[in-house]
Amino acid sequence: MKLSTSGRRRDAGYRVITRLLAFVSWPLASLVAPGLGRSVACSWALRIRFPSEDLTGLSPGTHAAFVAARTAALWHHGTLLGLTSGHRDADTQDRLFTAEVRRTGSVASARRRALPPANSRHVTGTALDIRPRDGARWLERHGAAHHLYRVYDNEWWHFEYHPEGRPPRVPHPGFSLADAET
Repeated sequence: MKLSTSGRRRDAGYRVITRLLAFVSWPLASLVAPGLGRSVACSWALRIRFPSEDLTGLSPGTHAAFVAARTAALWHHGTLLGLTSGHRDADTQDRLFTAEVRRTGSVASARRRALPPANSRHVTGTALDIRPRDGARWLERHGAAHHLYRVYDNEWWHFEYHPEGRPPRVPHPGFSLADAET
């Protein structure tokens, strides 16, 4: 899908306005949270840009890594990092997986796009679905500094928190390294 010129202008406008809001609110944020002014100012500005975003349920490490990454992205590069989906409870993940099984006609096909709750890192609060695409590109380039990695070839938006280091990149969510070795 090709983005229209007006869509690119609108996205650029969102970036400029959001970054400007962060810069303008920095002095107040520094008073409210000494030593954390940039992070708080960026959080305020991004909350205005992405009002429906929900960071609750993320593991403490994932939450801290995402906040640090989005602060660096906005403050230093003018790039917006939004969260489409983070933590999902097991029932929600099960509904997503069951719907994908119905849509594709098989569990194996469904696992190329979604995982059951027992296998989904969204349920553990360590997976992030990022938006917009520019933000995901930024995170793919700079995410290792925050232990956030893209793990699936077929999902440009899906990143996971791995403090132990870069995990292997696999073709899709249901791909098993053990199956590939046999």
